[in-house]
Amino acid sequence: MTLNGWLQIAFFFALILAVTKPLGIFMARVFNGERTFLDRALLPVEQLIYRVTAVDREREMGWMEYAVSMLLFSVVSMLVLYGLQRFQLHLPYNPQKLAGVAPDLAFNTAASFTTNTNWQNYSGETTMSYFTQMAGLAYHNFVSAAVGMALAIAFIRGIVRREKETIGNFWVDLVRCCLWILLPLSIGGALLLVWQGVPQNLKPYDTVHLLEPQQVQKVGSDGKPLLDASGKPVMDKVTVQNIAQGPIASQEIIKELGTNGGGYFGANSAHPYENPTPLANLIEMFCIFAISSGLTYTLGRMTGSQRHGWAVWGAMALLFVAGVITAYWAESHGNPLLTGTDQRVTTMQTGGNMEGKEVRFGIANTALWATITTDTSCGAVNGSHDSFTPLGGMVPLINMMLSETIFGGVGAGMYGVLIYIVLAVFIAGLMVGRTPEYLGKKIEAYDVKMAMLVSLVFPLAILSFSAIAVAYGFGTAGISNPGPHGLSQIVYAFTSTAANNGSAFGGLNGNTVYYNTVLGINTLVGRFLMIIPMLAIAGNLARKKYVPPSLGTFPVTTPLFSVLLIGVILILGALTFFPTLSLGPILEHLQMASGKTF
Repeated sequence: MTLNGWLQIAFFFALILAVTKPLGIFMARVFNGERTFLDRALLPVEQLIYRVTAVDREREMGWMEYAVSMLLFSVVSMLVLYGLQRFQLHLPYNPQKLAGVAPDLAFNTAASFTTNTNWQNYSGETTMSYFTQMAGLAYHNFVSAAVGMALAIAFIRGIVRREKETIGNFWVDLVRCCLWILLPLSIGGALLLVWQGVPQNLKPYDTVHLLEPQQVQKVGSDGKPLLDASGKPVMDKVTVQNIAQGPIASQEIIKELGTNGGGYFGANSAHPYENPTPLANLIEMFCIFAISSGLTYTLGRMTGSQRHGWAVWGAMALLFVAGVITAYWAESHGNPLLTGTDQRVTTMQTGGNMEGKEVRFGIANTALWATITTDTSCGAVNGSHDSFTPLGGMVPLINMMLSETIFGGVGAGMYGVLIYIVLAVFIAGLMVGRTPEYLGKKIEAYDVKMAMLVSLVFPLAILSFSAIAVAYGFGTAGISNPGPHGLSQIVYAFTSTAANNGSAFGGLNGNTVYYNTVLGINTLVGRFLMIIPMLAIAGNLARKKYVPPSLGTFPVTTPLFSVLLIGVILILGALTFFPTLSLGPILEHLQMASGKTF
């Protein structure tokens, strides 16, 4: 660990703190229908969209209609993306003549991008055409993020409204998310990335001749290295290299802003075309956190309790800081089994565990990025999580197991933490012997049942699917390491997809019929089976009367509330998975310390 590394982490944190209030105010004005500086340009576009689609912007929806509208929109969008992938060979903007995507992989990708997960069992530059990238994947990067934001705003309206049956209009919320927030930020951000060297074109790939031909080991269709009859590697001489290009900057910026994470290239944001400079790296990390952080201020402004918004932000920030400190410490200490290797920090070397890390970013920025991308549902990576030390790799895993409560995905993080707030307030009410209240609304049995349903669906999906994969050969065949690290690879995959994150321990070969199908189903479970009870809580809160606070009301604006919220998140989240963590990264760390590897 170095002073320079800590300063970079502190600078990022200061940027996020600085943007929280102005962006939060702007989003509150957008969703409250108040005037903004973009209205003159965007209101005519919005009205045209409603006219073409026959949407009545004044008509509001109850929670069930809101949920049905969201589900129908998601189903249709998913089917369109599936079709684009299957028929991309016959569609325009495919200069490389890439074939249609296999049915199981197309299903996995369609489900993944529809749910804001963006899990990728493929390398984008060798699988997806320009048209599929732009009209399919980039489109979903916008609308899946907008759906999450719309749902968060609907929940906040449920808290704010009194004796109402409606929580807003899904179509209006969706359009305003895209037009006022995601699109302007993406245009500006894409231009910044182009300035830093990220390509944005529709040219065919370039083929260049290598100055020095390379010998590389051949790989089979299953992704594993080929061996001859004597067990020796089968080598191939490489004399040319294809340099992939395409509309990269436009895809890159929305994948970060929308906490989507799907990389244009297989190497994701470790690729120099996606993330060419330290400044580009900072811009992308900033974009991942910005909207989710701003939504905490939006919560305070729309509910009329700004201190409550800051209390929620404080709880998230403390969990984030704890994670990044742990990851940075673990990676900086390196691997004790590399005896004879100097892993100290000096003026000539970074020291620590540099395996799987870009020398452009080093340990501090890789540990910071890994924490950021798994605190949110982004999943973009600028290093290999599979190469982290056991404890360093456990941090991203735990972040996802906390179910998008540390800032989380755009929107999804907000309604995720609101579920835990309901539970925290309920527990506080039990402690003082009063009916729990939250911002003037009594929290009753129905609300707690729906909140617990959300909390149970998540671990049930992860642990059930992981147990099946570990118990049978079709699951264990995909891992690259036996022992506890192999377990971590499998659990990480199901945690990432259930949390709609999309990052991976790269050692797992997920491009099989089994994993494509099951992980695709897991993304749908992790998104929609958690959304429905959340909207039910929002609708129930909107119907309730306002109850003025009294001496027995537990305040939700104090540091004590932040501590209670953190405690509930850790108890209900982390402890649920502690046995699994004990058999995975914790056991791997203990064995590494005792000199054993796999």
